[in-house]
Amino acid sequence: MKREIFCFLLIVLLITLFIPAGCREPEKKPIDEYRYQEPEITLYDNDTGEKKRIKMEEYIAGVVAAEMEPSWPVEALAAQSILARTFTLHKIKYEKGVPQRGADASTSTEEFQAYDPSRITPRVREAVKKTRGEVIKHNGKYIRAWFHSNAGGKTATAEEGLAFKKEATPYIQSVTDPGQKVADPDDREWKAEFSLDEVRSAVIKQTGKDPGQISSASIVKKGPSGRAMTIRLGNVEISGPALRLGLGPEQMRSTLLDHLTVEGGTLKMAGRGFGHGVGMSQWGAYYMAKEGKSHTDIIHYYFKDVEIEKIWE
Repeated sequence: MKREIFCFLLIVLLITLFIPAGCREPEKKPIDEYRYQEPEITLYDNDTGEKKRIKMEEYIAGVVAAEMEPSWPVEALAAQSILARTFTLHKIKYEKGVPQRGADASTSTEEFQAYDPSRITPRVREAVKKTRGEVIKHNGKYIRAWFHSNAGGKTATAEEGLAFKKEATPYIQSVTDPGQKVADPDDREWKAEFSLDEVRSAVIKQTGKDPGQISSASIVKKGPSGRAMTIRLGNVEISGPALRLGLGPEQMRSTLLDHLTVEGGTLKMAGRGFGHGVGMSQWGAYYMAKEGKSHTDIIHYYFKDVEIEKIWE
């Protein structure tokens, strides 16, 4: 009898120690710790002001369709899919998504990245499905998945293209970009003119300093790819990326400048490429895909020492 009581007590003890209480709720994992389970995110619609829950892969399809021409080769779209997925998870993990909207993501390009589900095509679906759950990491962390339209012949470092100094980005490298061979004319070369009042206002807004009457313009410092890192306008120096932001990135299409001068009361400039030049060139991805390269080839060409990891099935 004593032996039976001992065995019973031993079983009760084992159950208490090794089986969790049934009333206890499972701990909610941060979104970046999900493995083999596709997460659902909160998306803020900037047009309607509404928030909705959406599966990650469905969201990525809408991003790829908006950020890249949906008729492009599947491998180029696949590379864009991995970048979009990585960008999203990086923002959620390290910046809490879009906290001002109380959401993981938003449809605003200023706040997050482009999103347009109306442009989704079977080719976009194929690319997203082909890379399902795949992200880019460097030393176990999501990279800053930068991309741009066309590098104008050579991609930029993060510091020269974006004036980015917040952290080291050793996975960003300056490489020859084949996109210049196939890009649309406006994405290859461009010219622009700005009134000196417009330039002065842009400099004041970006630097807090008044350049005074602008009678000259010059490039003070160039980066590894030849981009203007520092520009002098009047008596003020401003970073190339800051000037581009102040004048408008659609007008001053890049900081890879071939011509910069003040003539007849205007600032005249000409350059190559479209975008900040950091990370993957979309036109370069297009060219490589047309040449038979895979999406992994494309990513490893533009990003150094990175791993492509599948984090959900």
